Amino acid sequence: MDKKVRKAIIITSIFPPTEAIYKFASYPDYQLIVVGDKKTPLDWYCENVTFLSIEEQEKMNLQIQPLLPYNHYGRKMLGYLLAIQKQVEYIVDTDDDNIPKPNWGFPKFEQSFNYITDNQGFVNIYQYYTEQPIWARGLPLNLITKKFDFDKHLEKKLCNVGIWQGLADEDPDVDAIYRLTNNTPCYFKQKEPVVLGKNTISPFNSQNTLIRKELFPLLYLPTYVTFRFTDILRGLIAQPIMWLYGYHLGFTNATVIQKRNPHDYMKDFISEIPMYQYAEEVVEITIKSIHSTQNIYDNLHNAYVALLNANIVSKQEITTLEAWIQDLQNLNK
Repeated sequence: MDKKVRKAIIITSIFPPTEAIYKFASYPDYQLIVVGDKKTPLDWYCENVTFLSIEEQEKMNLQIQPLLPYNHYGRKMLGYLLAIQKQVEYIVDTDDDNIPKPNWGFPKFEQSFNYITDNQGFVNIYQYYTEQPIWARGLPLNLITKKFDFDKHLEKKLCNVGIWQGLADEDPDVDAIYRLTNNTPCYFKQKEPVVLGKNTISPFNSQNTLIRKELFPLLYLPTYVTFRFTDILRGLIAQPIMWLYGYHLGFTNATVIQKRNPHDYMKDFISEIPMYQYAEEVVEITIKSIHSTQNIYDNLHNAYVALLNANIVSKQEITTLEAWIQDLQNLNK
């Protein structure tokens, strides 16, 4: 990686190079790393892309590598670790079906932004950008019909953003219930970025997301929960930990168009059931198990142990998380 390139884009794919990958590969200020899997074509190649094949993954001197299942989204973490090894400052998390628009990018991390005040609990951030009856995957179902008066709780404030979530037009990240009952495409309004205050929560995903170096440990993708829960669970755990250190989650305009890969909506629904069951509980448990006197690794570990005690994650998850933390600490020596 060029020493001047301090930003990486991480994608996992089982398909030949897609339109999204070709476009992301054209950005000179980013190093694109694509993580392959057992189903990925053996002759996968795209110019200006670092492709991490299964063979190369197995050669990586990482504790987490042998713990990750094949044909699993969690293998994306090997791409994160490769980027971190290359000493990047920022990582963009996205997918091979999110096509960047000409205006693709993210706001600064530290600036004055519209700020949704503290202590609002879960909010449907999609209502800030559209009047369509749509909600983000992971929003507790008891809130999907609630109207949120964001204007009443909005102020201009100097913010320290830790993670930016960019939206996706056409086929945004929604749950299977929306897709089974409505599935109307959505094109969000162009609005100023918005930052969520402490104890104001929204699910966020891994589809158009920028994270700063200080929070890289929070990239851990829960590996032994269902596929449709993994990035949502990650985000629900991340936000309370971010607040401890003065960081916030921000949302910005739709800067990608999602041409979604084929999905079976009923299978998605079954995979999402733990998400519907535990979203609010995850946040409550995490808040109770972390403390500002602890470092980010310990707080992340403490949160997962508390979730294990609540039977939300398995013991195998703790083993994999501990390997992730050890790998990060080794890379940062």
